[in-house]
Amino acid sequence: MDEELRSLTERLRQESGASPAFERLVATDDLDALAAMLTEPGQHLWARELAAFRLGLARDRRAFEALVLLLNHRDPPRCASAAHALARLGDPRTARAAAALATNELRVAYALHPVRLLVELRAPEAVPALITTLRRRLRPHDPYRRVALACVDGLGALGDVRAGPVLNEALAHPALAEAAVRALGRIPKQR
Repeated sequence: MDEELRSLTERLRQESGASPAFERLVATDDLDALAAMLTEPGQHLWARELAAFRLGLARDRRAFEALVLLLNHRDPPRCASAAHALARLGDPRTARAAAALATNELRVAYALHPVRLLVELRAPEAVPALITTLRRRLRPHDPYRRVALACVDGLGALGDVRAGPVLNEALAHPALAEAAVRALGRIPKQR
């Protein structure tokens, strides 16, 4: 069993009170039944999350909208499981959605998992979105250091020369300086 699926299953089993409905959702291989769970009125959030996650792992694109909503949820474990499923879904809309969430200044408190997803996807949208997000985090007294650090680490992992200027700016921030040095070391030198 996928480690993320195991973790999600344990978390949602507790959230659902190990209900019979939960056990049915865990056991079913019927993708149509899982997809129906996403649109049926009155379903619990845990049921929608489990259905969307399982559809994502099955590469069923009917999960896309639900997973994007969960990627932007206030509960970090929901965001993490949505990012995991979106990375496996293979939907071409995923990178654009993650970039939009990562750069949405009104939702920056929830940008950590979209940033990490962009790095994992290595999509064309990743570097511009991470540069934009990091540049905004370099303001004095910005409270979103974890998001900034994820951007620095991600830009280093992506190794794109376009990240050089913003990573050099990050050197001036003590909380980011060490990570920025490592990231800059991973970027090829321009001639």
